[in-house]
Amino acid sequence: MEKIHIIITDDHQLFRNGLKILLNSFPDFEVTGEASNGEEFVNLLKNTKAEIALMDINMPEMDGLAALKEIKSFDPGARVVMLTALGQESVVLQAIKSGARDFVVKPFEKERVLSAISKLLG
Repeated sequence: MEKIHIIITDDHQLFRNGLKILLNSFPDFEVTGEASNGEEFVNLLKNTKAEIALMDINMPEMDGLAALKEIKSFDPGARVVMLTALGQESVVLQAIKSGARDFVVKPFEKERVLSAISKLLG
């Protein structure tokens, strides 16, 4: 069976590393790219095969909402899970309206991340 390719975008390297270790510990998943801001993410998604993207909302250069809107303009079917801190409910609602499929609150719980990915895979 072919692996599910995932891209992680967050401006904190430690957070990306934690998610990467978690996801790569499952035989069905492979993290195929990482980005530290929305602009890098958009470029990465254009040039990388990925079925799922996990993306932080608050980042420098281009935030997650702007990146999500740009991605949806060229890939309406992109499956994106937003990563957010507690207390950002209004921003999460904007992200869902803009096409995010789900969200995970940081610091993340392993089960919640896996649940969001499973939901996207249907």
